[in-house]
Amino acid sequence: MYKIITMEREFASGGNEIGRRVAKKLGIELYDRNILVEAAKRLEIPPIYIGDLEETAPGSIIFNLSKTAIGGGSRRENSSLPMSEKLFLEEKKIIEEIVEKHDCVIVGRCASFLLYDREDCLKVFVHADKDYRIERTIQTENIAPAEADDFLRKSDKRRSNFYNTHTGWRWGDPSKFDLCLNSKSLGLDTCADILAGMMQK
Repeated sequence: MYKIITMEREFASGGNEIGRRVAKKLGIELYDRNILVEAAKRLEIPPIYIGDLEETAPGSIIFNLSKTAIGGGSRRENSSLPMSEKLFLEEKKIIEEIVEKHDCVIVGRCASFLLYDREDCLKVFVHADKDYRIERTIQTENIAPAEADDFLRKSDKRRSNFYNTHTGWRWGDPSKFDLCLNSKSLGLDTCADILAGMMQK
């Protein structure tokens, strides 16, 4: 039986909304960007700098550290790391703390990678075709249609770079997930019903 759902998603595919609906259906906690905010708080990083740190590509050392025991290594080892890498390792620690406490849905944060070996974790990737995602981008981001394509492209690139750099895997590789859902074809409600049903099995 699954206790955890981790979800990676293409930008504007509706993954965050699906995660919220699943959590509400099951009465469990949803974690997404609040993991990042908590990690920054623990490291005493001002919120204004979070975005810049996330977009800073860490060195190759992060891949090995992210697979070590909770905390990602000793304090001495971590002290010499760039702040962007410290931030990710703190997120890793928070995710491991969360899943030991209760059932939950985790959206993003490379959680599917960090929890890959857990059999009670359902690892999901949500995707949709470009036209559908452009339409959702216009609605959710409140931007002009002429700007939507470029906004979507940059957002996808930022998200994939973050994932690829921290995991050493290719973002969206179906072999790394238990389930891939097309949110346009299925609809957000059906996607949420599928995931909730698998958690309740």
